[in-house]
Amino acid sequence: MAFQQLQRRLAKFEQVAILLFLGKWLLFGCVIGAVVGSASAVLLLSLDWATDYREGHLWIIALLPVAGLVSGLMYYYFGPRSEKGNNLLLEEYHRPEQTIPLRMAPLVLIGTFLTHLFGGSAGREGSAVQMGGSLSDQLGRLLKFHRSDRQIAIVMGISAGFASVFGTPLAGAVFALEVLVLGKTRYEAILPSFIAAVVANYVCDFWPIQHSHYEIPFVPEMTMVNMFWAIFAGLVFGLAAFVFSKSTHAWGRLFKSKIKYAPLRPVVGGCVLAVVIYLIGTTKYIGLGIPTIEASFLESMNSYDFLIKIAFTAFTIGAGFKGGEVTPLFFVGATLGNALVWFVPLPMPLLAGMGFVAVFAGATNTPIACTLMGIELFGIDGGVYIALACVVAYLFSGHTGIYTSQIIGTPKSRFYLRLKGRNIKGDVKPHRRRE
Repeated sequence: MAFQQLQRRLAKFEQVAILLFLGKWLLFGCVIGAVVGSASAVLLLSLDWATDYREGHLWIIALLPVAGLVSGLMYYYFGPRSEKGNNLLLEEYHRPEQTIPLRMAPLVLIGTFLTHLFGGSAGREGSAVQMGGSLSDQLGRLLKFHRSDRQIAIVMGISAGFASVFGTPLAGAVFALEVLVLGKTRYEAILPSFIAAVVANYVCDFWPIQHSHYEIPFVPEMTMVNMFWAIFAGLVFGLAAFVFSKSTHAWGRLFKSKIKYAPLRPVVGGCVLAVVIYLIGTTKYIGLGIPTIEASFLESMNSYDFLIKIAFTAFTIGAGFKGGEVTPLFFVGATLGNALVWFVPLPMPLLAGMGFVAVFAGATNTPIACTLMGIELFGIDGGVYIALACVVAYLFSGHTGIYTSQIIGTPKSRFYLRLKGRNIKGDVKPHRRRE
């Protein structure tokens, strides 16, 4: 009681209050960063092993329906709430009601591992973010955080997971802030988000893992002509993000409408995927696709690679397999940028790098985080090109995205609202997107 009274008196001084705020979230951030960074490392190691084993034993792809059944039954009986994935994190942030279940972490880890081991097309960001959100919210519950602090804890879990899985602490911290509400940011959570991202990335690097590295050897001078080409490329990347998001949601709705028993959806999807993979005779479009992404910076690729990856990933996620969408978005963007070299007079590695982050920006509605990611991955030299591509892609992807629980805080274009005859005086009330 005496300590609480002393704390209240000290808090009357602004700097003292801020110091207490810093100390609280620094301690919590170090704990969350250490736990989530280690969890991300385990995820990365397991996916590396799964990919290597699958590529050395291609017959295992025939068992993809069995893996789908195991994953479907696991979620159906042990984690029905966890089935929502990243959308559950967003929902609990906006309307904190129930603690994010701890079982979400092992469920998504196992589910993602099965998807990659047996040949599904998915990413890893969703798994890291969900593990981070689950673990941080559980720790917040143990510490009896009130609603506002619990929201910050969820932000920290998201930033820690994203930063550590990709090795991009700046992008991870801003992504967690930017993805929650389209067009608005909660500044109170900036410091905690950065602390969690930096610590998680630092801890993850202690493990025997290697993040992918990319290089853009030459960036031309920014001229008016090159600026317009960068904007044009961003427009194309935004449309690709729109197609990706719409396709994923369309397949999800189709599976849910035709197959009422959820565990059977990935079984049917797995059968179709296994047959298609056998018929096309390549594993290029399944898994993470890191080798193809790396090759997009170095050599000419097929002009249709990005379309096939969209189809494979949208079908895999729509059928109910677990994993993320971000690395496949990197694949789509890098290969599309590679193909644009035939029309856009910019260096191929630069276009691949622009597409890498811009399609992601359009699909998640996070242009600032994706610009920072591009700078962290490719260097500051191409920063202006990357920023133009990300912002334009964000605009042209429309009010859609891969996260259906993302709330629109500020519309992308008030001119669009005028054309639709809506009242735009004052601020726009936040509302959910309809997919």
